[in-house]
Amino acid sequence: MAVATAYKVPLIRAGVAAKSAETVPLRGVDGTHLADVDMAPPLAATLTVAELRRRPVGEAPSAETFRRMGELFGTATLNGLTPADYCEMQSRSAGVPISVARRSVTDMAETCANAPLRVAAERPAGAATTVGAGEIRAVWLRRGDTLSVIAPSNNPGTHTQWVHALAYGYQLLVRPGTRDPFTPSRLIAAALEAGMEPSRLSLLPGGHATADALVKAADLSLVFGGDAAIRRYADNPGLVPRGPGRSKLLHTGPITDRALEVICDSVAYDAGLRCTNASAVFTDGDPMELGQAIARRLAALVAAPPQTSEAQLPVMPIEQARAMRAHLSSRLAGAVEVTAPLYQDGGVADLGDGSAALRPAVLVCDRPDHPGGGIELPFACVWVLPWSRRDPVTPLKDTLALSVVSDDEELALTLLREPSIRKVVVGGLPTHAAGPTSPHDGYLSGDLMEVRAYGVAPRP
Repeated sequence: MAVATAYKVPLIRAGVAAKSAETVPLRGVDGTHLADVDMAPPLAATLTVAELRRRPVGEAPSAETFRRMGELFGTATLNGLTPADYCEMQSRSAGVPISVARRSVTDMAETCANAPLRVAAERPAGAATTVGAGEIRAVWLRRGDTLSVIAPSNNPGTHTQWVHALAYGYQLLVRPGTRDPFTPSRLIAAALEAGMEPSRLSLLPGGHATADALVKAADLSLVFGGDAAIRRYADNPGLVPRGPGRSKLLHTGPITDRALEVICDSVAYDAGLRCTNASAVFTDGDPMELGQAIARRLAALVAAPPQTSEAQLPVMPIEQARAMRAHLSSRLAGAVEVTAPLYQDGGVADLGDGSAALRPAVLVCDRPDHPGGGIELPFACVWVLPWSRRDPVTPLKDTLALSVVSDDEELALTLLREPSIRKVVVGGLPTHAAGPTSPHDGYLSGDLMEVRAYGVAPRP
Protein backbone atom coordinates (compact mmCIF):
# COMPACT_ATOMS: atom_id res chain seq x y z
CA MET A 1 0.00 0.00 0.00
CA ALA A 2 1.32 3.40 -0.98
CA VAL A 3 -0.20 5.29 1.96
CA ALA A 4 2.28 6.81 4.44
CA THR A 5 1.79 6.71 8.18
CA ALA A 6 1.21 10.49 8.07
CA TYR A 7 -2.18 9.98 6.42
CA LYS A 8 -4.73 12.43 7.82
CA VAL A 9 -8.44 11.97 8.52
CA PRO A 10 -9.79 15.53 8.51
CA LEU A 11 -12.55 17.07 10.55
CA ILE A 12 -15.45 18.08 8.25
CA ARG A 13 -17.97 20.74 9.24
CA ALA A 14 -20.86 21.26 6.81
CA GLY A 15 -18.85 19.78 3.97
CA VAL A 16 -15.70 21.81 4.58
CA ALA A 17 -12.46 20.63 6.17
CA ALA A 18 -11.91 22.53 9.42
CA LYS A 19 -8.92 23.10 11.65
CA SER A 20 -8.66 21.02 14.80
CA ALA A 21 -6.80 21.84 17.99
CA GLU A 22 -6.37 18.15 18.75
CA THR A 23 -5.14 15.34 16.54
CA VAL A 24 -4.79 11.79 17.80
CA PRO A 25 -2.84 8.90 16.26
CA LEU A 26 -4.84 5.94 15.00
CA ARG A 27 -3.00 2.64 15.33
CA GLY A 28 -3.75 -0.67 13.72
CA VAL A 29 -4.56 -3.75 15.75
CA ASP A 30 -0.86 -4.62 15.59
CA GLY A 31 0.15 -1.20 16.98
CA THR A 32 1.29 0.27 13.65
CA HIS A 33 0.67 4.01 13.24
CA LEU A 34 -1.84 4.22 10.38
CA ALA A 35 -3.19 7.76 10.46
CA ASP A 36 -3.75 10.95 12.41
CA VAL A 37 -7.36 11.87 13.12
CA ASP A 38 -8.55 15.43 13.66
CA MET A 39 -10.82 15.54 16.71
CA ALA A 40 -13.94 17.62 17.23
CA PRO A 41 -14.45 18.93 20.76
CA PRO A 42 -18.02 19.04 22.08
CA LEU A 43 -18.26 22.78 21.37
CA ALA A 44 -17.46 22.20 17.68
CA ALA A 45 -20.28 19.66 17.53
CA THR A 46 -22.76 22.07 19.13
CA LEU A 47 -21.68 24.98 16.91
CA THR A 48 -21.93 22.88 13.76
CA VAL A 49 -25.54 21.98 14.52
CA ALA A 50 -26.29 25.63 15.28
CA GLU A 51 -24.73 26.67 11.96
CA LEU A 52 -26.82 24.13 10.07
CA ARG A 53 -30.01 25.50 11.61
CA ARG A 54 -29.30 28.83 9.89
CA ARG A 55 -29.16 27.18 6.45
CA PRO A 56 -32.14 26.11 4.33
CA VAL A 57 -32.34 22.34 3.95
CA GLY A 58 -33.90 22.17 0.51
CA GLU A 59 -34.95 19.11 -1.46
CA ALA A 60 -33.32 15.71 -1.01
CA PRO A 61 -30.39 14.96 -3.35
CA SER A 62 -31.24 13.59 -6.80
CA ALA A 63 -31.12 9.95 -7.87
CA GLU A 64 -28.20 10.79 -10.15
CA THR A 65 -26.26 12.25 -7.22
CA PHE A 66 -26.70 9.04 -5.26
CA ARG A 67 -25.75 6.90 -8.27
CA ARG A 68 -22.60 8.94 -8.77
CA MET A 69 -21.82 8.82 -5.02
CA GLY A 70 -21.92 5.01 -5.07
CA GLU A 71 -19.83 4.82 -8.23
CA LEU A 72 -17.17 7.08 -6.74
CA PHE A 73 -17.09 5.17 -3.45
CA GLY A 74 -16.43 1.95 -5.34
CA THR A 75 -13.95 3.16 -7.97
CA ALA A 76 -12.37 6.53 -7.22
CA THR A 77 -9.34 7.71 -5.32
CA LEU A 78 -10.87 9.67 -2.44
CA ASN A 79 -9.01 11.42 0.39
CA GLY A 80 -5.86 10.07 -1.26
CA LEU A 81 -6.99 6.44 -0.95
CA THR A 82 -7.78 4.09 -3.80
CA PRO A 83 -10.49 1.50 -3.08
CA ALA A 84 -7.73 -1.05 -2.38
CA ASP A 85 -5.96 1.38 -0.01
CA TYR A 86 -9.23 2.06 1.80
CA CYS A 87 -9.90 -1.65 2.30
CA GLU A 88 -6.44 -2.22 3.73
CA MET A 89 -6.60 0.76 6.09
CA GLN A 90 -10.08 -0.20 7.30
CA SER A 91 -9.15 -3.82 7.93
CA ARG A 92 -5.86 -3.04 9.68
CA SER A 93 -7.50 -0.46 11.93
CA ALA A 94 -10.78 -2.19 12.79
CA GLY A 95 -9.41 -5.75 12.73
CA VAL A 96 -12.09 -6.79 10.26
CA PRO A 97 -10.95 -9.26 7.56
CA ILE A 98 -10.18 -7.42 4.35
CA SER A 99 -12.68 -9.60 2.51
CA VAL A 100 -15.41 -7.84 4.51
CA ALA A 101 -14.13 -4.40 3.52
CA ARG A 102 -13.92 -5.47 -0.14
CA ARG A 103 -17.49 -6.74 -0.05
CA SER A 104 -18.60 -3.50 1.59
CA VAL A 105 -17.25 -1.50 -1.36
CA THR A 106 -19.71 -3.26 -3.65
CA ASP A 107 -22.53 -3.18 -1.09
CA MET A 108 -22.06 0.54 -0.48
CA ALA A 109 -22.11 1.36 -4.18
CA GLU A 110 -25.34 -0.60 -4.59
CA THR A 111 -26.90 0.99 -1.50
CA CYS A 112 -26.20 4.48 -2.79
CA ALA A 113 -27.50 3.72 -6.28
CA ASN A 114 -30.68 2.16 -4.86
CA ALA A 115 -31.32 4.73 -2.11
CA PRO A 116 -34.03 6.67 -4.03
CA LEU A 117 -35.79 3.40 -4.94
CA ARG A 118 -35.66 2.36 -1.30
CA VAL A 119 -37.21 5.65 -0.21
CA ALA A 120 -39.96 5.29 -2.82
CA ALA A 121 -40.74 1.79 -1.53
CA GLU A 122 -40.98 3.08 2.05
CA ARG A 123 -43.21 6.06 1.25
CA PRO A 124 -46.78 5.41 2.49
CA ALA A 125 -49.08 4.66 -0.44
CA GLY A 126 -51.48 7.45 0.53
CA ALA A 127 -48.84 10.15 0.86
CA ALA A 128 -48.81 12.67 -1.98
CA THR A 129 -45.69 14.18 -3.50
CA THR A 130 -47.60 17.33 -4.51
CA VAL A 131 -50.83 18.92 -3.30
CA GLY A 132 -52.95 20.89 -5.74
CA ALA A 133 -55.39 23.71 -5.20
CA GLY A 134 -58.57 22.51 -3.57
CA GLU A 135 -56.92 19.44 -2.03
CA ILE A 136 -56.17 18.30 1.49
CA ARG A 137 -53.77 15.40 1.29
CA ALA A 138 -51.40 13.29 3.36
CA VAL A 139 -47.76 14.32 2.92
CA TRP A 140 -44.62 12.53 4.09
CA LEU A 141 -42.19 14.78 5.93
CA ARG A 142 -39.01 14.63 8.01
CA ARG A 143 -39.43 14.76 11.77
CA GLY A 144 -36.51 17.19 11.86
CA ASP A 145 -33.66 18.55 9.76
CA THR A 146 -30.48 17.42 11.53
CA LEU A 147 -29.53 13.83 12.32
CA SER A 148 -26.48 12.89 14.35
CA VAL A 149 -25.02 9.42 13.76
CA ILE A 150 -23.03 7.81 16.56
CA ALA A 151 -21.35 5.17 14.45
CA PRO A 152 -19.59 1.90 15.39
CA SER A 153 -16.41 0.28 14.10
CA ASN A 154 -17.58 -3.33 13.94
CA ASN A 155 -18.58 -3.55 10.27
CA PRO A 156 -18.38 -0.98 7.44
CA GLY A 157 -21.83 -2.09 6.26
CA THR A 158 -23.51 -0.31 9.18
CA HIS A 159 -22.92 2.98 7.37
CA THR A 160 -25.39 2.02 4.67
CA GLN A 161 -28.19 3.02 7.05
CA TRP A 162 -27.37 6.70 7.21
CA VAL A 163 -27.17 6.85 3.43
CA HIS A 164 -30.95 6.35 3.52
CA ALA A 165 -31.26 9.31 5.88
CA LEU A 166 -29.55 11.48 3.26
CA ALA A 167 -32.15 10.29 0.78
CA TYR A 168 -34.90 11.48 3.14
CA GLY A 169 -33.28 14.94 3.01
CA TYR A 170 -31.55 15.14 6.40
CA GLN A 171 -28.39 17.07 7.23
CA LEU A 172 -26.03 14.52 8.80
CA LEU A 173 -23.39 14.83 11.48
CA VAL A 174 -21.41 11.61 11.83
CA ARG A 175 -19.30 10.81 14.85
CA PRO A 176 -17.29 7.81 13.56
CA GLY A 177 -16.26 4.80 15.59
CA THR A 178 -12.77 5.17 17.03
CA ARG A 179 -11.37 2.31 14.93
CA ASP A 180 -13.07 3.11 11.62
CA PRO A 181 -13.13 6.75 10.56
CA PHE A 182 -12.19 5.62 7.04
CA THR A 183 -15.61 4.38 5.89
CA PRO A 184 -17.65 7.49 6.75
CA SER A 185 -14.81 9.74 5.59
CA ARG A 186 -14.81 8.00 2.21
CA LEU A 187 -18.60 8.10 1.93
CA ILE A 188 -18.66 11.82 2.65
CA ALA A 189 -15.89 12.47 0.13
CA ALA A 190 -17.82 10.49 -2.50
CA ALA A 191 -21.02 12.44 -1.77
CA LEU A 192 -19.28 15.81 -2.03
CA GLU A 193 -17.51 14.81 -5.24
CA ALA A 194 -20.88 13.71 -6.63
CA GLY A 195 -22.23 17.21 -6.05
CA MET A 196 -24.23 16.78 -2.85
CA GLU A 197 -24.95 19.98 -0.94
CA PRO A 198 -22.00 20.37 1.50
CA SER A 199 -24.21 21.36 4.44
CA ARG A 200 -25.66 17.84 4.49
CA LEU A 201 -22.36 16.24 5.51
CA SER A 202 -20.21 16.61 8.62
CA LEU A 203 -17.60 14.25 10.09
CA LEU A 204 -16.89 14.95 13.76
CA PRO A 205 -14.53 12.42 15.35
CA GLY A 206 -14.42 12.53 19.12
CA GLY A 207 -15.06 10.82 22.41
CA HIS A 208 -18.14 10.36 24.54
CA ALA A 209 -18.42 14.08 25.26
CA THR A 210 -18.61 14.87 21.53
CA ALA A 211 -21.23 12.18 21.04
CA ASP A 212 -23.21 13.56 23.99
CA ALA A 213 -23.11 17.06 22.50
CA LEU A 214 -24.33 15.82 19.12
CA VAL A 215 -27.18 13.81 20.61
CA LYS A 216 -28.26 16.80 22.68
CA ALA A 217 -28.05 19.33 19.83
CA ALA A 218 -29.40 17.43 16.80
CA ASP A 219 -33.11 16.94 16.12
CA LEU A 220 -32.71 13.15 16.01
CA SER A 221 -29.84 10.75 16.71
CA LEU A 222 -29.11 7.36 15.18
CA VAL A 223 -27.04 5.60 17.85
CA PHE A 224 -25.25 2.29 17.28
CA GLY A 225 -23.75 0.37 20.18
CA GLY A 226 -24.19 -2.08 23.00
CA ASP A 227 -26.69 -1.95 25.84
CA ALA A 228 -24.60 0.61 27.75
CA ALA A 229 -24.49 3.02 24.78
CA ILE A 230 -28.25 2.81 24.26
CA ARG A 231 -28.93 3.31 27.98
CA ARG A 232 -26.69 6.38 27.93
CA TYR A 233 -29.16 8.22 25.69
CA ALA A 234 -32.39 6.50 26.71
CA ASP A 235 -33.94 9.73 28.03
CA ASN A 236 -33.38 11.64 24.78
CA PRO A 237 -36.70 11.90 22.89
CA GLY A 238 -34.88 11.98 19.54
CA LEU A 239 -33.04 8.69 20.07
CA VAL A 240 -33.18 6.14 17.25
CA PRO A 241 -31.39 3.14 18.79
CA ARG A 242 -29.56 0.42 16.92
CA GLY A 243 -28.38 -1.87 19.71
CA PRO A 244 -27.33 -5.50 19.90
CA GLY A 245 -29.12 -7.81 17.46
CA ARG A 246 -29.17 -11.00 19.52
CA SER A 247 -30.04 -12.82 16.30
CA LYS A 248 -30.92 -16.49 16.55
CA LEU A 249 -31.55 -19.73 14.70
CA LEU A 250 -34.16 -22.36 15.41
CA HIS A 251 -33.17 -25.83 14.24
CA THR A 252 -35.71 -28.63 14.10
CA GLY A 253 -35.38 -32.16 12.76
CA PRO A 254 -32.22 -34.05 11.80
CA ILE A 255 -28.73 -32.55 11.70
CA THR A 256 -27.93 -32.34 7.99
CA ASP A 257 -25.01 -30.83 6.09
CA ARG A 258 -27.35 -28.17 4.71
CA ALA A 259 -28.57 -27.24 8.20
CA LEU A 260 -24.98 -26.95 9.43
CA GLU A 261 -24.07 -24.77 6.45
CA VAL A 262 -26.91 -22.35 7.24
CA ILE A 263 -26.07 -22.29 10.96
CA CYS A 264 -22.34 -21.73 10.51
CA ASP A 265 -22.88 -19.11 7.80
CA SER A 266 -25.29 -17.28 10.10
CA VAL A 267 -22.76 -17.34 12.95
CA ALA A 268 -19.54 -16.50 11.11
CA TYR A 269 -20.47 -14.45 8.02
CA ASP A 270 -18.36 -11.26 7.92
CA ALA A 271 -16.29 -12.71 10.79
CA GLY A 272 -19.29 -12.72 13.13
CA LEU A 273 -19.31 -8.92 13.44
CA ARG A 274 -22.81 -8.12 12.16
CA CYS A 275 -25.82 -7.58 14.38
CA THR A 276 -27.55 -10.14 12.14
CA ASN A 277 -24.98 -12.83 12.96
CA ALA A 278 -26.56 -15.53 15.11
CA SER A 279 -25.42 -15.60 18.72
CA ALA A 280 -27.78 -18.40 19.79
CA VAL A 281 -29.09 -21.62 18.23
CA PHE A 282 -32.14 -23.36 19.68
CA THR A 283 -32.83 -26.98 18.80
CA ASP A 284 -35.49 -29.60 19.45
CA GLY A 285 -32.78 -32.24 19.22
CA ASP A 286 -29.70 -32.93 21.34
CA PRO A 287 -27.92 -29.58 21.94
CA MET A 288 -24.61 -31.35 22.61
CA GLU A 289 -24.68 -33.27 19.34
CA LEU A 290 -25.57 -30.15 17.36
CA GLY A 291 -23.05 -28.00 19.24
CA GLN A 292 -20.20 -30.39 18.54
CA ALA A 293 -21.09 -30.54 14.84
CA ILE A 294 -21.12 -26.73 14.65
CA ALA A 295 -17.83 -26.53 16.55
CA ARG A 296 -16.01 -28.85 14.14
CA ARG A 297 -16.92 -26.60 11.21
CA LEU A 298 -16.24 -23.25 12.85
CA ALA A 299 -12.91 -24.40 14.27
CA ALA A 300 -11.59 -24.66 10.70
CA LEU A 301 -11.86 -20.88 10.11
CA VAL A 302 -8.49 -19.26 9.46
CA ALA A 303 -6.75 -16.97 11.95
CA ALA A 304 -4.55 -14.49 10.04
CA PRO A 305 -3.71 -10.77 9.96
CA PRO A 306 -6.85 -8.90 8.85
CA GLN A 307 -5.26 -7.34 5.76
CA THR A 308 -4.55 -10.77 4.27
CA SER A 309 -6.99 -12.48 1.93
CA GLU A 310 -7.07 -15.70 3.96
CA ALA A 311 -8.25 -13.98 7.18
CA GLN A 312 -11.68 -15.15 8.36
CA LEU A 313 -11.73 -14.03 12.00
CA PRO A 314 -11.75 -10.66 13.78
CA VAL A 315 -8.45 -9.39 15.11
CA MET A 316 -7.67 -7.05 18.01
CA PRO A 317 -4.69 -6.18 20.24
CA ILE A 318 -3.72 -9.36 22.05
CA GLU A 319 -4.44 -8.12 25.56
CA GLN A 320 -7.89 -7.01 24.47
CA ALA A 321 -8.51 -10.42 22.90
CA ARG A 322 -7.44 -12.19 26.09
CA ALA A 323 -9.74 -9.96 28.14
CA MET A 324 -12.63 -10.79 25.80
CA ARG A 325 -12.01 -14.50 26.26
CA ALA A 326 -11.71 -14.11 30.03
CA HIS A 327 -15.05 -12.30 30.06
CA LEU A 328 -16.62 -15.18 28.15
CA SER A 329 -15.15 -17.73 30.57
CA SER A 330 -16.80 -15.89 33.47
CA ARG A 331 -20.24 -16.42 31.90
CA LEU A 332 -20.10 -20.21 31.44
CA ALA A 333 -22.02 -21.41 34.50
CA GLY A 334 -24.28 -24.22 33.31
CA ALA A 335 -22.67 -24.27 29.83
CA VAL A 336 -19.88 -26.29 28.22
CA GLU A 337 -17.53 -24.81 25.61
CA VAL A 338 -17.22 -27.59 23.05
CA THR A 339 -14.70 -25.74 20.90
CA ALA A 340 -12.05 -25.67 23.66
CA PRO A 341 -10.67 -29.19 22.97
CA LEU A 342 -10.25 -28.30 19.28
CA TYR A 343 -7.68 -25.53 19.89
CA GLN A 344 -4.19 -26.60 20.96
CA ASP A 345 -3.20 -23.07 21.99
CA GLY A 346 -6.58 -21.79 23.21
CA GLY A 347 -9.26 -19.54 21.85
CA VAL A 348 -6.91 -16.60 21.27
CA ALA A 349 -4.66 -17.04 18.24
CA ASP A 350 -1.47 -15.00 18.75
CA LEU A 351 -0.47 -13.58 15.36
CA GLY A 352 3.02 -12.68 16.56
CA ASP A 353 2.77 -8.93 15.93
CA GLY A 354 0.99 -7.78 19.07
CA SER A 355 -2.42 -8.71 17.72
CA ALA A 356 -4.56 -11.83 18.00
CA ALA A 357 -7.52 -13.41 16.25
CA LEU A 358 -10.51 -14.53 18.27
CA ARG A 359 -11.29 -18.12 17.41
CA PRO A 360 -14.98 -19.17 17.36
CA ALA A 361 -16.62 -20.31 20.57
CA VAL A 362 -19.52 -22.78 20.70
CA LEU A 363 -21.17 -23.18 24.08
CA VAL A 364 -23.79 -25.81 24.87
CA CYS A 365 -26.37 -24.94 27.53
CA ASP A 366 -28.55 -27.19 29.65
CA ARG A 367 -31.73 -25.11 29.62
CA PRO A 368 -33.53 -22.73 27.21
CA ASP A 369 -33.44 -19.79 29.63
CA HIS A 370 -29.68 -19.86 30.15
CA PRO A 371 -28.44 -16.23 30.14
CA GLY A 372 -25.97 -17.14 27.40
CA GLY A 373 -28.86 -16.97 24.95
CA GLY A 374 -28.82 -13.18 25.35
CA ILE A 375 -25.05 -12.62 25.20
CA GLU A 376 -23.62 -11.08 22.04
CA LEU A 377 -19.86 -10.65 21.62
CA PRO A 378 -17.85 -9.19 18.69
CA PHE A 379 -16.70 -12.49 17.24
CA ALA A 380 -18.19 -15.83 16.20
CA CYS A 381 -19.56 -16.89 19.57
CA VAL A 382 -22.74 -18.98 19.64
CA TRP A 383 -24.76 -20.61 22.41
CA VAL A 384 -26.68 -23.82 21.67
CA LEU A 385 -29.80 -24.31 23.78
CA PRO A 386 -32.75 -26.73 24.01
CA TRP A 387 -36.15 -25.74 22.56
CA SER A 388 -39.59 -27.30 22.81
CA ARG A 389 -42.88 -26.79 20.97
CA ARG A 390 -44.54 -26.61 24.38
CA ASP A 391 -43.23 -23.04 24.62
CA PRO A 392 -42.12 -22.18 21.11
CA VAL A 393 -41.97 -18.38 21.32
CA THR A 394 -40.62 -17.28 24.72
CA PRO A 395 -36.96 -18.36 24.26
CA LEU A 396 -36.80 -16.64 20.87
CA LYS A 397 -38.04 -13.20 21.90
CA ASP A 398 -35.91 -10.04 21.57
CA THR A 399 -34.38 -11.06 18.26
CA LEU A 400 -33.34 -8.88 15.35
CA ALA A 401 -33.11 -11.73 12.83
CA LEU A 402 -34.36 -15.30 13.24
CA SER A 403 -33.71 -18.14 10.81
CA VAL A 404 -36.01 -21.16 11.14
CA VAL A 405 -33.87 -24.01 9.83
CA SER A 406 -36.74 -26.22 8.68
CA ASP A 407 -39.58 -26.11 6.15
CA ASP A 408 -42.23 -25.36 8.80
CA GLU A 409 -43.71 -22.13 7.46
CA GLU A 410 -46.61 -22.28 9.89
CA LEU A 411 -44.15 -22.16 12.78
CA ALA A 412 -42.22 -19.35 11.08
CA LEU A 413 -45.39 -17.26 10.71
CA THR A 414 -46.25 -17.86 14.38
CA LEU A 415 -42.83 -16.49 15.33
CA LEU A 416 -43.18 -13.54 12.95
CA ARG A 417 -46.26 -12.43 14.86
CA GLU A 418 -44.15 -11.95 18.01
CA PRO A 419 -43.46 -8.16 18.05
CA SER A 420 -39.96 -8.46 19.52
CA ILE A 421 -38.79 -10.66 16.60
CA ARG A 422 -37.99 -8.20 13.84
CA LYS A 423 -37.25 -10.53 10.91
CA VAL A 424 -37.95 -14.20 10.22
CA VAL A 425 -36.53 -16.26 7.35
CA VAL A 426 -37.30 -19.92 6.80
CA GLY A 427 -36.27 -22.92 4.72
CA GLY A 428 -32.51 -22.55 4.57
CA LEU A 429 -31.86 -18.79 4.54
CA PRO A 430 -29.16 -17.48 6.91
CA THR A 431 -29.93 -14.77 9.46
CA HIS A 432 -28.07 -12.11 7.45
CA ALA A 433 -30.13 -12.68 4.28
CA ALA A 434 -31.95 -9.53 3.12
CA GLY A 435 -33.90 -8.26 0.16
CA PRO A 436 -33.36 -4.91 -1.60
CA THR A 437 -36.26 -3.26 0.24
CA SER A 438 -36.66 -5.54 3.27
CA PRO A 439 -36.41 -3.66 6.59
CA HIS A 440 -33.46 -4.11 8.94
CA ASP A 441 -35.00 -3.22 12.29
CA GLY A 442 -38.13 -1.81 10.77
CA TYR A 443 -37.68 0.91 8.16
CA LEU A 444 -35.46 3.76 9.30
CA SER A 445 -38.10 6.06 7.87
CA GLY A 446 -40.44 4.81 10.58
CA ASP A 447 -38.31 6.81 13.03
CA LEU A 448 -37.18 9.69 10.83
CA MET A 449 -40.32 10.45 8.81
CA GLU A 450 -44.00 10.97 9.53
CA VAL A 451 -47.27 11.58 7.69
CA ARG A 452 -49.01 14.91 8.18
CA ALA A 453 -51.94 16.63 6.48
CA TYR A 454 -51.57 19.59 4.12
CA GLY A 455 -54.32 21.46 2.29
CA VAL A 456 -54.51 24.25 -0.27
CA ALA A 457 -57.66 26.34 -0.69
CA PRO A 458 -59.40 26.31 -4.06
CA ARG A 459 -58.39 29.14 -6.34
CA PRO A 460 -61.12 31.74 -6.92
